[in-house]
This record gives sequence, C-alpha cells and structure tokens, in this order.
Amino acid sequence: MSESHRPGPGVPTDQVGTVLVTGGSSGLGAAVVAAVDKAGGVPVVLDLHPPTGEIDHEIVDLADSRSAEQATQRIVDRHPDLAAVVTAAGIDACGRLEEVPGPSWDRVIAVNLGGTAAVVRAALPALTGNRGRIVTVASTLGLRALSDATAYCASKFGVVGFSRALSAELAGSVGVTLLIPGGMQTAFFDGRPEQYKPGPDAQLADPSDIAAAALFALTQPDGCAIRELVVTPPAEPSWP
Repeated sequence: MSESHRPGPGVPTDQVGTVLVTGGSSGLGAAVVAAVDKAGGVPVVLDLHPPTGEIDHEIVDLADSRSAEQATQRIVDRHPDLAAVVTAAGIDACGRLEEVPGPSWDRVIAVNLGGTAAVVRAALPALTGNRGRIVTVASTLGLRALSDATAYCASKFGVVGFSRALSAELAGSVGVTLLIPGGMQTAFFDGRPEQYKPGPDAQLADPSDIAAAALFALTQPDGCAIRELVVTPPAEPSWP
C-alpha cells in the first residue's frame, strides 16, 4: 500500500495490502497467508515449497541469504506496492550440542535468523517508501532457554535482539512488531524423537489464532506501533 493510499492518523487501516510471508506454504506462514487473503490483502510467499492455490511465490532456500535477498527483490519488482513482511519461516534441530551435527545446527541459525534479516534487508527500500510494516516471528524460547535447544534458542534470541534493534533503527518510517508465539498445532514437531515432541496433554495454539495476532499488528492505524506481542495458550509451559 503506497503512502498516498494509507489512512491518516487515528483512522483504522481497512486495507492489508501486499504482504510477503516467509515459510508461507505451511504452518504459521500458511495461516498468515490465509488471514491476509481473507482480509482482502495480497499474500506473496517465499518458501522451499510452493503454496497451495494461485498465490504468487518464489521458491528459495532461506538458509542462503543472498538467494533470499534476490528472491525478495524479484517479489518487490512484481509488487512495488509491498506493504508488509511477515517472517514466519522456522526450523529446529533438537539435541544436546555435541549430538547435533554442525551443518544441522548452522542451518537453524541460517534460516531462522539469517533468512529473517536477509528478507527484511531486501524488502526495506520498498517498505520505507510505502510506510510499511514488518512482523518478525520469534518464540517463547527466544526469551527462555531450554536444554537440548541451543540452535533454536540461539536463533530466536537473535531474532528478538534483531527485531528490537530494528525497531529503534526504523522508528517513524517502518513499523516493526516482534511476535512471540508459544507452541502451535503444526507439523513443526513431526519427525522428532518422542522426547522432543509435546506430550499428550500439551495445549498448543491454533496457528490461525497466532496469524490473527500478526494481522492485528499489520492493520494498526498510522501513529500506533505494536512493538511486541506474546501469544500463547493459557497453560503454555514455556511462558513465563
């Protein structure tokens, strides 16, 4: 959404505009895509796999920062009205530090933190020109450290620090919201050893509820900045 089409201060934003979603083919990313589409916006996806439906997208490995930047630029070239970026892509590699292969550990950092920064960096000129917004997705494990999660915690603690610094850097030009979800009902936990899966009584959030929080941040009026949102089930064990 260009600046000329954004509502003035104090007027609720009733248009979502074009929103770039990383990891938009599954999990939370897919839920954000659905929420943007339902709200009348135009979702665009960066992912290793194509999204369902007729959604503009680029296939890219977000662990490769330069490729992520180039894919983002191609999106911007097709959508110069880019209004927002939501960085929902995320992976994990569970296990004690000495047990997790180095390449697997490194990839978690590259996707979760490096991919977030690369996409935001490439989209920033368009977002600045359009007075856009950014929603970065961290985790409750970006605030609380757990054993056997060094890669994930390091990456999400990094996203927290990156987002807070970016918010200060872009104050007054691009809105930055740090979204901190707890565990969700997605395929994120599939394929893990049983010890690293949620227990049978675990309360996990519906990703559509977390996506609604992202949409809430994206649709605030000019002059209102949602800095951080923590969204979890009431009995989330990793919060506070």
